[in-house]
Amino acid sequence: MCIAAWIWQAHPVHQLLLLLNRDEFHSRPTKAVGWWGEGSRKILGGRDVLGGGTWMGCTKDGRLAFLTNVLEPDAMPGARTRGDLPLRYLQSTKSPLEVATEVAEEADEYNGFNLILADLTTNIMVYVSNRPKGQPATIQLVSPGLHVLSNARLDSPWHKAIRLGKNFSELLMKHGDDEVEVKDIVERLMTDTTKADKDRLPSTGCDPNWEHGLSSIFIEVQTDQGLYGTRSTAVLSVNYDGEASLYEKYLESGIWKDHTVNYQIE
Repeated sequence: MCIAAWIWQAHPVHQLLLLLNRDEFHSRPTKAVGWWGEGSRKILGGRDVLGGGTWMGCTKDGRLAFLTNVLEPDAMPGARTRGDLPLRYLQSTKSPLEVATEVAEEADEYNGFNLILADLTTNIMVYVSNRPKGQPATIQLVSPGLHVLSNARLDSPWHKAIRLGKNFSELLMKHGDDEVEVKDIVERLMTDTTKADKDRLPSTGCDPNWEHGLSSIFIEVQTDQGLYGTRSTAVLSVNYDGEASLYEKYLESGIWKDHTVNYQIE
């Protein structure tokens, strides 16, 4: 499912500070964050082995794309894989708006998604979604400030989104003008297992027990298909001079590991 929160062009040190939990079945093969691809279009991100796509990736020329799925009861059979959507932008030379327009034209070929496309060199960030179902796809410029994206529309007031946004804002205020320590963010914000009260669950048409299991920031739910939940947490920190750092804490063979990749936006 995934949940992301970020502050964008509104912090004294960080041009962008992005937090993202990726939720998936624990049995689904996944590659941890690293550089992959060919030539000048190398991508830094994790990779879904089955689909070949990614939920979040960035490049040395300042491109960033990340994705969340929309929580809904029925999946469309034969739909195109949503993990290809970030790749379309990361592997191209087109602007966020140009790629967003292309994606919107084909949006009905995918199950529900929320997609963020950003160019950190031009300070343009775009949100694209193909929900509500049956309506034209949304294309929206993302304003500077703090935003949260869960499994509904951007900045929707779901319990987990409100909780993460509030806690993130408070942590930033506590640090003031100082750089925020990445591991502190992960432990304080992204491991939160607090679930919503059942009378505050969103009305998605899904089984209420499933909705309740997914209502925390950090997820762990036992299903008939095996364990489903938070497989990794990523924190992307980009300073105004282009210095970037992608930290990942990830689950591999039942063991939590972490690593950091530093790079310079050129």
